Amino acid sequence: MTPSATLPLAVIALVVVGAHVATNLVSAYGLNSDELLYLAMGQHLRLFAMDFPPLIAVLARGERALLGDGLWAIRLAPALAHAAIIVVAAASARAAGGGRSAQIIVALVAATTPLHLRPGAMFQPVVLDQLWWSLALYALLRLSLAPRPTAAPRLWLLLGAAMGLGLLTKFSILFIGLGVTIALVATPLRRSFATPWPWVALLLALALGAPTIVGQIRLGWPVVAQMADLRSRQLVLVSTRGYLGEQLSYGPIAALAVAGMVWGWRHARALAIACGVPFIVLLLLHAKGYYVGPIYPVLGGVGAAWIEVPGRLNPARRRVAAAAAIVFAVIALPMGLPLLPPAPMARYVALLGAGQATSSIAGAVMPLPQDYADMLGWDEMARQTAQVYRSLSPADRARVVLLAGNYGEAGALDFYGPRYGLPKARCAIGSYWFYGAGPRPGAVAITVGLGAADVAALYRDARLARTVVTPLALASEQVVPIAVARRPYRALQRVWPALAGRN
Repeated sequence: MTPSATLPLAVIALVVVGAHVATNLVSAYGLNSDELLYLAMGQHLRLFAMDFPPLIAVLARGERALLGDGLWAIRLAPALAHAAIIVVAAASARAAGGGRSAQIIVALVAATTPLHLRPGAMFQPVVLDQLWWSLALYALLRLSLAPRPTAAPRLWLLLGAAMGLGLLTKFSILFIGLGVTIALVATPLRRSFATPWPWVALLLALALGAPTIVGQIRLGWPVVAQMADLRSRQLVLVSTRGYLGEQLSYGPIAALAVAGMVWGWRHARALAIACGVPFIVLLLLHAKGYYVGPIYPVLGGVGAAWIEVPGRLNPARRRVAAAAAIVFAVIALPMGLPLLPPAPMARYVALLGAGQATSSIAGAVMPLPQDYADMLGWDEMARQTAQVYRSLSPADRARVVLLAGNYGEAGALDFYGPRYGLPKARCAIGSYWFYGAGPRPGAVAITVGLGAADVAALYRDARLARTVVTPLALASEQVVPIAVARRPYRALQRVWPALAGRN
């Protein structure tokens, strides 16, 4: 049996979790807009009636109930998911015949690449999606190598559970689902369809993913509008060159994955097909490069096993490869973990000339990586909103409504607002529209982040109360107006249905 590397792997995983926790304890950054939305989703949890897969909302509700609102606590689940990805990558190396060195190498690479490190540092579904893809591909790898795959029910159950949890996490699980299905049909694993286990795996996946499916049906398939908006506003800007170039930016994990595809085509063709299909489909759809990132841990593991074979690389080349991997990890570390405060981070990015890494979803190059820029200014915005709120008369405070211009602003008001005594925010954008207009008709409103034209469409009178300026934040959040509006044309409850579908 191939030797395991349990102790060093455990050390690597624990160090990674510790690095995430320590960073969040001392970081100069806060939560980003997506994280604020997911925390709000946890407060508005309706398991079978949500417009997004609900697992992230369930985690938000559970983590805050058990651990509180500290940054390290909110981001603990992603940190643990990153550690689990490292373990799956090493287990894949072992399954492919790799020894201790192959397992440790891929574990270190998976631990330090920004592809997994940055998602592990944020409370978002991305790292969970990577984990479920990895578990599904690991199960498929083991089934491909098993002498009798039909006699491996635990692997089929793992495959089904991973796909079901993926459906609870992110719609992109459908891409790897397509890849796995084609792989099963196109290889000798098709014989398994004559047994109950693939069908049991399918039923398990559907049962676990039922809240996502039921929610889409009940709400009229909002995912269709979400995907259309994503394609028109973001994916249209992604070129084939950009997609492929982003894969190269992942460094050693991408190199190991290429070796893994070679090994897989020779020894576990189902794995190679299952990874190749989503890679090509996402390329044709002009998807963001990181969407296909979940194929890398398992491919990297089998690639590490392949290059470990004596004679595959001579000692000199091994040393050069190891040195290059170390240099990449050190240089890329600040891009994966928010270690440097904003101003030094901006200088570091400028020194690297890492324009692609700091491009916004609209294609503009920013001083900071988009995720980091998106972590600035939210608490200050809530604090200044509270000052405007306290400037109102007691009668106005009793009836005022907070109207936010986007879900990040609404999420920030809801997350930071309680410490300042603010009421809940209302927002007609995305998921927040489904939360409704609330009980107050909006005779008086504090608008946060809404443009003058948007406010004028709802209210006859409005005055600018103050402006929040955050120079290194996202372009849309660098200047946030806060206004007090009165004399609405219609009550919010009557306006709300017409605002459906805005993003």
